[in-house]
Amino acid sequence: MTVTTEAAAFTDRNGVPHALPDAAADAQVRADDRAHVFHSWSAQALIDPVPVAAGEGSTFWDYQGNAYLDFSSQLVNLNLGHQHPDLVAAIQQQAGRLATIQPSMANDVRGELARLIAEVAPEGMNKVFFTNGGADANENAVRMARAFTGRRKVLSMYRSYHGSTATAISLTGDPRRWANDGIDNGTVRFFGPYLYRSAFHASTLAEESQRALEHLGQTIQLEGPGTIAAIIIETVVGTNGVLVPPPGYLQGVRELCDRYGIVYIADEVMVGFGRLGEWFGIDAFDAQPDLITFAKGVNSGYVPLGGVVISDRIAAAFDTVPFAGGLTYSGHPLACAAGVATFEVFRRDGILERVRDLGARIVEPTLRAWAEKHPSVGEVRGQGLFWAVELVRSKETREPLVPFNAAGADAAPMGAFVAAAKKGGVWPFVHFNRTHIAPPLVITEDELVRGLAVLDEALDVADGYTV
Repeated sequence: MTVTTEAAAFTDRNGVPHALPDAAADAQVRADDRAHVFHSWSAQALIDPVPVAAGEGSTFWDYQGNAYLDFSSQLVNLNLGHQHPDLVAAIQQQAGRLATIQPSMANDVRGELARLIAEVAPEGMNKVFFTNGGADANENAVRMARAFTGRRKVLSMYRSYHGSTATAISLTGDPRRWANDGIDNGTVRFFGPYLYRSAFHASTLAEESQRALEHLGQTIQLEGPGTIAAIIIETVVGTNGVLVPPPGYLQGVRELCDRYGIVYIADEVMVGFGRLGEWFGIDAFDAQPDLITFAKGVNSGYVPLGGVVISDRIAAAFDTVPFAGGLTYSGHPLACAAGVATFEVFRRDGILERVRDLGARIVEPTLRAWAEKHPSVGEVRGQGLFWAVELVRSKETREPLVPFNAAGADAAPMGAFVAAAKKGGVWPFVHFNRTHIAPPLVITEDELVRGLAVLDEALDVADGYTV
């Protein structure tokens, strides 16, 4: 059944209250969008974006009055949910005091947020370079690594996404890179660990870790250690599978980087700030990067913000030599004010602790039960409130439910799963043959259980495509 609101209402940006459904507003939003908005990653005439009227906590509404539990946190950035009052108030107060200031000047909330981030970062990382988002965080981290080492090449995984700016998309492994190949010719890709579909014919996590490290070491040798500036790795691979690194893997990457003088960049754009139940995802794996990139959860995307946390060793290299990079909106006060408020909410409300609790007590056992119950569930994996359910046509052959990068009729089984989830009032996060579990970190236990129950029923639809 479709979940709808009861006498839902919201107040628009002009302070005018609206009741839902609102057919006139729905029609106007659709008309303006179709006539004038050019959407990313889309064939413009083949999409029909849903007009969103309002959001609160873990739920958002369309103008027809349909309510959806947001199991994608929009783009896995809305860690503190829609319209968190503390973040909204922080932005309002900052706007009333100082709306913006250029990045070459010192600013109180910019400095405070940098200090707060450094205090929870791994030891020996005390400087923060602010950007406008995750892609340019990765872009500038690579620029730092190249300047620091005097080398050009950067290694990244095939199963990865690092952003859509020039170098970031060149580093990306998934098909979104294909149309942009050749922009930065200093990038090289390798296979990371993925036991369920091991490229190394491994049968245990220990074997997968060891063989993946051997492969990376061979790649370094064949590319020339003295030519490689950095290795960039999503601490937990995000959109491309929620691939949790096996024990010892990230420590092995650190050892390889130390051996050859390579900078280790941890891309935490998706898993930083609580998604795994840690301030930084790297904290769960006891490894030490040289640079950490972040965005999304640092302020739940209320105002665009990202950045690079820099090791003292690399930061010192720019003490008397200018860093050749900068952005007009670096450390924007409105964004930083929301970031400072985020730290306050995390600490006051025990966000990290509740993520670990809900992940271990609710999500993991529920998903493990799905693996036993549903013939379409090949594997479940994840941590905290970040999980993937990999759907297959056959558990025995592990054939994906839909082909790699499927579109059109080939993607119909996943389309049917998505439709069933939305009909039940859950907006899912799917990529290729997977559905990901990534709700806001403030989701209530009742909402989480209800949303998982809807996805459980939607998997019955996926089961119909198995052999």
